[in-house]
Formats: sequence, C-alpha cells, structure tokens
Amino acid sequence: MSNHLLVLQSDFGLVDGAVAAMVGVALQEEPTLKIHNLTHDITPYNIFEASYRLFQTVEYWPEGTTFVSVVDPGVGSKRKSVVALTENNQFIVTPDNGTLTYIKTHVGIKAVREISEVKNRRKNTEYSYTFHGRDVYAYTGAKLASGHISFEEVGPELPIEAVLELPVVDTEILENAVRGAVDILDVRFGSLWTSIKREEFNTLSPEFGDRFEVTIFNNDMLVYQNQVTYGKSFADVRIGQPIIYINSLYRVGLAINQGSFAKAYNVGVGSNWRIEIKKLGVSL
Repeated sequence: MSNHLLVLQSDFGLVDGAVAAMVGVALQEEPTLKIHNLTHDITPYNIFEASYRLFQTVEYWPEGTTFVSVVDPGVGSKRKSVVALTENNQFIVTPDNGTLTYIKTHVGIKAVREISEVKNRRKNTEYSYTFHGRDVYAYTGAKLASGHISFEEVGPELPIEAVLELPVVDTEILENAVRGAVDILDVRFGSLWTSIKREEFNTLSPEFGDRFEVTIFNNDMLVYQNQVTYGKSFADVRIGQPIIYINSLYRVGLAINQGSFAKAYNVGVGSNWRIEIKKLGVSL
C-alpha cells in the first residue's frame, strides 16, 4: 500500500541540520523516496498544533502516503513510539503523546502499532536519547514508505482506545449563540480558526452581511468584544475591519481584512481561549 511518498513535520525549524539529517536517513534507506515537508515551524513543544496541522493536511495526500510528525517534548522518556493506519489508508509515524488527537477524532484510525526499536531503529544509536526524530521516526517512516517493511512489521498492535488524546473543546450550541475555542491560528496572516463547525454556526441562521456580537475570553478574562460582520471572504469588509468567515476546513474563522487579528488583540490559542458568537438583539 505504500507509495514512496514521505511527508515530514516537526518543531525543529530550518536553522540547523536536524531536518536535513532526517531527510538523509530516509534517503539512505531508499534513495527513490519522494520526501516533502508539511511544516517544520510548529511552535516548540506544541503537540496540539502538530495534531491540528496533520488534520489540516492529510486529506489532500494520496492513499498510502506516510507522514512523520516529530513534536516530542518527552523524547527519551517512557512514552511510546507508534504508527497509526488511518481510515484513509495513510500512515502516521509519531510519538504517542497526543499528536494523533485530531486524526483519531476527525479522520479515524484503523489500527495502531508500537514501533519495535529492536527492529526499527537505526543501528548504533542506542545511546542517543534525544533525536528519535532521526533514529526512530524518519527511519521507520522511510522503511514503511518504501515498502521495505509492512505495517505488521512495525511492531506489536496496540488498542486504538489506548492512543493518548489531548483535551478538546466541544461546541456549545445555545438558542441564539454558539460557544467554542480558538483552536489555532492561520499563522502568517493572524486569523483565528475556531473549533466551531460550519453546521454548528448555521444553527444561528446566518446570512452574509449579518452582524454578530463576538466575545473572546482567556480563562475568565475578557479580551475582546465587538460587533463583527459575517462575510463570504475578507474583501466583504473594509481594510482593517474584522470579519467572521468560514475557513477552508469548514470552521468559523475570525480575521481582519489585510491585518492580523491575533496581534491586534493579543489573542492566543488553546482550550483556555474561548469564543462566543451571538445573534444581535438577543439576550441570553
């Protein structure tokens, strides 16, 4: 089922040789592999972000593609190293530290196997405890992507329910409002991507041009409250004005036309950043 496509993601950045080392290990295993980068700019140690970026990306890749995701603040600890086979017949090679959260919830996992480091670790690296991205994940991913090992040869099968999941915020649907979390940023442009799905927002019967009261809290602290227009795309409001829109993942987004909403209002991401969108003229 493997198709010789290997896609890498990490929080390593490109300022040193870490990513190049992973690529080199993969090409030593199989020089004909086609290696691509999802991103290496995950915020350091941010497992949730790694999980979301996989979810954001995997559906656009062919069946049989192997993804290696290394955001591993617990490297060298007793956390497991795993390969997940998704419902779309793709492989995810990663630490079992929550990285599979969004894949498990929104894509689906058929099976999970723990990587056997006896068989699937680079030789003579047993005393290297801090670069499993090179010695275990890139190496195993390359063997799998090239067809040099089967999924069954990765290691022993684990129960899917044992896969570690990070806490996520469920959308709360009220009579005249929806509440969720700011999951992640459209980093380059500073737009907020929320956990609220399009169909959940549609319970408010929105029409393009309608205005809604948007409130953002960081824990219990009010960070932002204003009336915001719902539009089809950014140009539906003047430059510098905020807009509610549906993003490419069919989630509710909040942006400033040609500006960064996150920077303008110092908004962060995660389960402690909550957002409420309420129809105007209605008291809850």
